[in-house]
Amino acid sequence: MLANVVLVFLWSGITAYVLLAGADFGAGFWDLLAGSAHGGAPQRQRIAASIGPVWEANHVWLIFALVVTWTGFPTVFASIASTLYIPLTIVAFGIILRGSAFAFRKTVTRVAVQRIFGASFALSSVITPFFLGMIAGAIASGRVPVGIAQGSVISSWLNPTSVIGGALAVEVCAYLAAVYLIRDCERAGEGDLAAHFRIRALVMGVITGATALVGIAVLHADAPVLYSGLTHRGLPLVVLSALFGGMSLLLLLRRSHVSVRVTAALAVVCVLWAWGVAQYPDILSGTVTVTAAAAPDATMVVLVITLGVGTALLIPSLLLLYGLQASATPSTSNRDLPEAHS
Repeated sequence: MLANVVLVFLWSGITAYVLLAGADFGAGFWDLLAGSAHGGAPQRQRIAASIGPVWEANHVWLIFALVVTWTGFPTVFASIASTLYIPLTIVAFGIILRGSAFAFRKTVTRVAVQRIFGASFALSSVITPFFLGMIAGAIASGRVPVGIAQGSVISSWLNPTSVIGGALAVEVCAYLAAVYLIRDCERAGEGDLAAHFRIRALVMGVITGATALVGIAVLHADAPVLYSGLTHRGLPLVVLSALFGGMSLLLLLRRSHVSVRVTAALAVVCVLWAWGVAQYPDILSGTVTVTAAAAPDATMVVLVITLGVGTALLIPSLLLLYGLQASATPSTSNRDLPEAHS
């Protein structure tokens, strides 16, 4: 029972990371495709203004997930870390490089240095979610066995399921970012930019849906256990995800930019929890169950109490932060970034 409670906390934290930090990564994707230094300056200014107040807070959820995993399910943490240390290392460097570049780009004055930091921020915003998706694909496809370095350090994450997982991660992040940025542009009176991101959200929504359809065939061939779970226990959530995804595209066409934030987020939540339901009761697909991998009861009791108290303190603080950000008109006038990219 305690193991399942901790698992719900863990999956909720991962969900929050995908919805919040995922959109930050996606903003970097659009920064990369913004265009020339002069033409892409308004987009980059909007991205910097929108994610600047919250991007560090959004990474709290990654730390949360790591701490809960190594405390509540230490054998799982050790198995993942020792088998997938190559993509995990790339992710770690990507997060560090991205955060440093984002911070320093706003403070330097030399054009050449601005371009370096801008390119580093944008490229790491694509590479990091791609490898996070590959890690998810490795776990979901059952390529991470229990034990220290028991899985292949290469084929565990370099396989069709992981590649499709990486592509979907980048696309989902870009889609969420475009959807969120539309409303920020509207609140700042940037109608042209809002229309720009609306088109990008529509295009990325279609691309993401197409990739998901391809992913079904990939899972059928490469990860049959996961495929079976998604088409049985997880099927209702998969259907809901498709419905919310289709609804989001319709809302974008109707310019319902507040409502689409909710439906787009729900589409992502449903597919993420469909994976969890499909894999349950295994925490490492096909190798170990949630109960078997759990830490001793004494540890789980303390962990549940700590998580409950911590959540009661953290959630109101984050809601206040996001509320203050939403109530203020985002400004792009503090500092121009026309030379972020060549």
